[in-house]
Amino acid sequence: MTRTLLFATDLSAENRAAFARALRLAYADGAQLDIVHVLDPYLPRRVFHEVEAAVVDDIAATLKDVREDYALEEPKTLIQTVAGAPYVEIIREAHERQADLVVVGMHRKRGQKDLLAGTTLMRIIRSAPCPVVVASQPPTQPWGSILVPVDFSLTARHSLREALQRFPDASLMLLHAWSLPGERELGSHPYYAQWRDHEVTRLRERLAQEIDSLMDELAGVPDVELVLEHGSPCEVLNAYIKRHTPDLVVIGSRDQPHHASQMTDMLLSEPNCDVMLCRA
Repeated sequence: MTRTLLFATDLSAENRAAFARALRLAYADGAQLDIVHVLDPYLPRRVFHEVEAAVVDDIAATLKDVREDYALEEPKTLIQTVAGAPYVEIIREAHERQADLVVVGMHRKRGQKDLLAGTTLMRIIRSAPCPVVVASQPPTQPWGSILVPVDFSLTARHSLREALQRFPDASLMLLHAWSLPGERELGSHPYYAQWRDHEVTRLRERLAQEIDSLMDELAGVPDVELVLEHGSPCEVLNAYIKRHTPDLVVIGSRDQPHHASQMTDMLLSEPNCDVMLCRA
């Protein structure tokens, strides 16, 4: 059965990078690209069909322009409009088409973390039945450098599995943030330093065992490197992204209905790379 990749477009200029990334991903995976735009259901009936036709023409023209700009091959595509609340219709389409992946563009509220919660983007991330790629960077090349934050949770294991299966030709960096009790009070004590080094070594070994057991289940997995850094998960991830500028960050999404995780908020409020969120 042909896989389906769903690209939800709002027709904005900011969506061009996501459009091109969706084309590149669909062609590379041999998937069908379904392009969907959600129309305002309260448009006057007499102009609804005119707007719908104009939207389809605009998407077709953008498709041609993006392919030429980035020298992309064209996968099998389907352009469609639906009417309703954007996030409701996008989630419904993802379910009905059994989409393997949803691609959306970055929101316009960059640097405004407090305004993210009610956006269409955040609602899609919390409810999509498959991983969601939020693309904002020019897709001149396939993703080559991919960063995956890891811990011992099922959510992290799920996101790592997705990355291993989807990107067998990429270079995966697995990042774990660690902290230990007593560092502030005892950090300078030599016995504490020995204990800390021993605990970090044990932690690395446990993580390596977890990763090896997962990779043994999969065939053709990419090369991976495990890095442990001291600090809180958000601080470590933010600093690592700024130092190494990966192409893509793959994280697990454990968001509650009305509250995004701090890590999700950080990645989407100040985007420095593309992000793929995987709901466990």
